[in-house]
Amino acid sequence: MGKRIDRKVRAALRRVFLVTVLIAGQTAAGMMTHEDVKAASASSGKDGQATEGSSGMDGQAASASSAGGLADGRYAVDVVLSGGSGKASVESPTLLEVKDGKYFAQITWSSSNYDYMIVEGETYYNENADGGNSMFQIPVLAFDEEMPVIADTVAMGAPHEIQYTLHFYSDSVGSESSLPREGAKRVLIMAACIIVAGGILNYFTNKRRKRDYSGAGR
Repeated sequence: MGKRIDRKVRAALRRVFLVTVLIAGQTAAGMMTHEDVKAASASSGKDGQATEGSSGMDGQAASASSAGGLADGRYAVDVVLSGGSGKASVESPTLLEVKDGKYFAQITWSSSNYDYMIVEGETYYNENADGGNSMFQIPVLAFDEEMPVIADTVAMGAPHEIQYTLHFYSDSVGSESSLPREGAKRVLIMAACIIVAGGILNYFTNKRRKRDYSGAGR
């Protein structure tokens, strides 16, 4: 009888373990499809210019209607870099932030040698103070077409301004959770849940073994 009960306990713990992992994965992912984003969006119809300082979210940005009228918030969007020597690249998908109906993108380069970018005459400086790859917060002027930008690099010894284009794809806009760093967070959360559930299962397994060795429950 005792062994049958132990087997039932172990089976129940395994089910708890699997359910915990499943729930943790779904909760951490917080996945939202492109259709979900569109359904949750609200067209603000705002346009014009942002007039903050020249090193953050400023300059003229695309209005919310450019990508389906997304509500203010943080999303992910695919972006493709063209121009230059072809050796540089930018992180994609990248963070897309909608603020007061205006769109701004976080551009992270594959190099730490870029010190500023120019978009429509406005200068945006590298915001990565940790010495990693250069990162800029710039306005998105348009979706689904080539957006010209200039990036200054010191990789050649002397500073050089190089002309590039960025292409933001409106049909790729989705949940912020699809960003690489958010994916890494989900992996860590799931790993922590697995470790906790495994520890619980191991505790009860060892407790049962000790009881068997001592002759208790026989």
